[in-house]
Amino acid sequence: MVVKSGGVGAAEEGAAGAAVRRWVEAGGGRLVLDGGLATELEAHGADLNDPLWSAKCILSSPHLIRKVHLDYIEAGANIIITASYQATIQGFQSKGFSKEQSENLLTKSVEIAHEAREMFLKQHSDQSTPMHRPILVAASIGSYGAYLADGSEYSGDYGEAGTLEFLKDFHRRRLQVLAEARPDLIAFETIPNKLEAQAYVELLEECNISIPSWFSFNSKDGVHVVSGDSLIECATIANSCAKVGAVGINCTPPRFIHSLILTIRKVTDKPILIYPNSGERYDGEKKEWVEFCCAYIIKTFISRTLPSVNSSC
Repeated sequence: MVVKSGGVGAAEEGAAGAAVRRWVEAGGGRLVLDGGLATELEAHGADLNDPLWSAKCILSSPHLIRKVHLDYIEAGANIIITASYQATIQGFQSKGFSKEQSENLLTKSVEIAHEAREMFLKQHSDQSTPMHRPILVAASIGSYGAYLADGSEYSGDYGEAGTLEFLKDFHRRRLQVLAEARPDLIAFETIPNKLEAQAYVELLEECNISIPSWFSFNSKDGVHVVSGDSLIECATIANSCAKVGAVGINCTPPRFIHSLILTIRKVTDKPILIYPNSGERYDGEKKEWVEFCCAYIIKTFISRTLPSVNSSC
């Protein structure tokens, strides 16, 4: 990704944006994210039919998570995302774990990713040419809807739970524990509404989180996030926080990506990341993806000048 200073939102960038830009420059102009974790875990035999989804493997088969992380690094990924998307203290406690045990499992998700990186670096330590490519660990934080495991991260409809203070209380300790595990980045993923984005911004400030983060929203129409809130409003909330180093889109049909990038760029000069889905729609009642649309799936930070959006999507 070619990153340029100045322009819209430059004053709000802060240390987080500067850190992301340094990594991008070290990566030769772009950073490539890993691919789907759950898909690869299932391909290795994991049964993810559980409210914890891929986070179930933190308990049952951490070696599979480590292998998938390592496979993605071997394939050229610059960023591996932890298995904590659907891992919450509340979710682990519902399985009978204590608060302390639940927090330790969150920490373990970051440790597994660190171990995979160390394994890769050790395996390549004897190369005649030193390796300079960034290899970063991003701690994933899924939305409140992901914890509910009812598909509401694809609607943003939280009912009576949809208040700012409730969402902050739900996410606060989880954010603190993951930050204390020292990932390189914190990835707030599949954000379905502006209320949750605002909750994250306030928590980053109130908890004094120093680790750079990214905000990634999902859209079903190329204009709004899935709740119906304006993407411009959501991206503006992300841009307002100096602790947010990048803004982007995930879990969204590829056909919408180009217009969504252009929309985000209207309100921020922060690096943009994209990792769309394959074009399917999640059916919360059936708990499955439907209406498959053949498309390439990519996960990458992209250039401000958008040199390859059409060919990639």
